[in-house]
Amino acid sequence: MPEEVILAHNLTKRFDSFTAVDHISFSIHAGEVVGYLGPNGSGKTTTIRMLLGLLQPSEGVASVLGFDILQQPEQIRERVGYMSQKFALYHDLTVGENLAFYAGLYGFREKSRLEEVFELVGLTGLQAERVSDLSTGWKQRLALGIAIVHKPRLLFLDEPTSGVDPTARRAFWDLIYTVVAQGVTALVTTHYLDEAEYCGRIGIMREGRLLAMNTPSALKQENFPGLAWDVFAQPLLPALAVLEGSPQVLRAGLTSDHLRAITPRDVVVEALNVPLMNAGIHIDSIELVEPTLEDVFLALVDMNITPIARE
Repeated sequence: MPEEVILAHNLTKRFDSFTAVDHISFSIHAGEVVGYLGPNGSGKTTTIRMLLGLLQPSEGVASVLGFDILQQPEQIRERVGYMSQKFALYHDLTVGENLAFYAGLYGFREKSRLEEVFELVGLTGLQAERVSDLSTGWKQRLALGIAIVHKPRLLFLDEPTSGVDPTARRAFWDLIYTVVAQGVTALVTTHYLDEAEYCGRIGIMREGRLLAMNTPSALKQENFPGLAWDVFAQPLLPALAVLEGSPQVLRAGLTSDHLRAITPRDVVVEALNVPLMNAGIHIDSIELVEPTLEDVFLALVDMNITPIARE
């Protein structure tokens, strides 16, 4: 079995009466890309800061790369890369000066290593550009370069794609996998549900609790209570009202130009057709579809389950 690079048991952080992280337990193995998914304020950043030894847990224990987060935080920080939500860049310096400065902090001064990182993150030719003149997407690439310049075994990427367009987000995930292919493990926090599909496993956080952690396909199979249907009908809002009032529908909502209905597993399409037709709704089609991670997240929240144990 691959090495456990992160091992957390009952990790908890309280700030006075507020519990930011509530008894979470999980492990991450070498070579994984694990997404840590949840809305802002769900405890994702607090978890990372505890694993880095920047915050002391109120309860629980954890190790990173075999080092105890309480007793050996310096050894951890020497061996991991961290990309925070707010890029720690010097805007008055050039791209090249920023990377050289951070590389020097870790004792890496070889020009060949800097050129290797520039090529890896796609910044070759931009070394002389002042950081203040860069777009958010280019700053994002530079921040990743800084996080990997010292050849870490583990990357903590905290909301790395926040504030960039979908194309830049997709390109950044390609970069993550390029880095991981060189033997790095990555824990990536995000509040974008579509990004979670890029991860080998996903941990779903809400209000400080780890609701589930598994592969995207397993989450959909094991943590979704019924069936998902795409309903194409007109007019949309009256159709939505009909579905929300149906005893056969657990949840209904708007999805792009159609409706999404969640039902128990024993429901057949006629159970949706009939009430819509009786209400005079024009039905184009009703299709059984695979649930999305948004469906899974909402189902987990509705279930109000207790935090999971470490697998």
